[in-house]
Amino acid sequence: MYHMGLMSRSYKPLRVPRHEERVVRGLRHRVTWWGEPSEAPVVLLHGFMDCGATWQFLADCLPATWSLAAPDWRGFGHTEWAAGGYWFPDYFADLESLLDALVPHAAARVIGHSMGANIALMYGGIRPERLAWIASLEGFGLSRTRAQDAPLRYTKWLDELGQPVRNGRYRSIAQLASLLRARNPRLTLERAEFVAQAWSRPAESDSSASASPGSASGPAPDSGQEVELLFDPHHRLVNPVLYRREEAEACWARIGTPVLLARGDTGDDRSLHMRTAAEEMRAHIRNLEIVPVPGAGHMLHHEAPETLAGQIVEFDGRQHRIAGR
Repeated sequence: MYHMGLMSRSYKPLRVPRHEERVVRGLRHRVTWWGEPSEAPVVLLHGFMDCGATWQFLADCLPATWSLAAPDWRGFGHTEWAAGGYWFPDYFADLESLLDALVPHAAARVIGHSMGANIALMYGGIRPERLAWIASLEGFGLSRTRAQDAPLRYTKWLDELGQPVRNGRYRSIAQLASLLRARNPRLTLERAEFVAQAWSRPAESDSSASASPGSASGPAPDSGQEVELLFDPHHRLVNPVLYRREEAEACWARIGTPVLLARGDTGDDRSLHMRTAAEEMRAHIRNLEIVPVPGAGHMLHHEAPETLAGQIVEFDGRQHRIAGR
């Protein structure tokens, strides 16, 4: 069932979102929609600690004719938490189930950010026929690990399991928004308040209620009401399984569809490092196009959605022209 989406007191969406709930592999998932209902929406996959609702800024800049669907991954946003913990392959299975439900009769167009982009890129090699194209926003994979790192990683994981896990709490939406801007000065106040509201809910006195994420709307930015982050705090635990980049690269090598890799470019040392990381991916992804997003950092869909939207629309148009030859 649909209901109307988050409405910020400061940022005013151009496209009003609506939400629905779908059960995916036993967990109730939130999906945020923009545009007319469709069986071929562009699917938007958020990054770590984010949620589907904050694609709002990009949704407002993409063509109004595009139908968009943005799920909240398990344990994030308003999707239910997984009692057994979080294991990366589960996201491949969740994505497959979501695509079967959202885009049942066509190859899907997917835009992913960070973790969502890494899931999409690996899935693009696992199921090459299932995707029409991938727009990867800062999806570079992770650094290589060494087998000898495993003992200490397992030790740290076991130690963390024995410690109480607490969610982040803030005095108000305004305080959380201020912290977001301190960490990322490129985020405007209006967008920071919108993101803070999307990421949080009124704080619960009984933590046991946290297994059922809260309502779609939260307190006003200046209400002074204490809030807590929506994501499952167990995501903060170190992953006991080492990231094996060789496996990711093997998946990337099987991608048969076009890939747009957008990277933030502020001209600093991080941007230079990300440019190198992006170029290294050319050795593994055959049909890769890399574009910088000037003036944006890692959260480029929050910081420069207008530029990013233009690049994605041009990329999509090129695929249509190629297919029409």
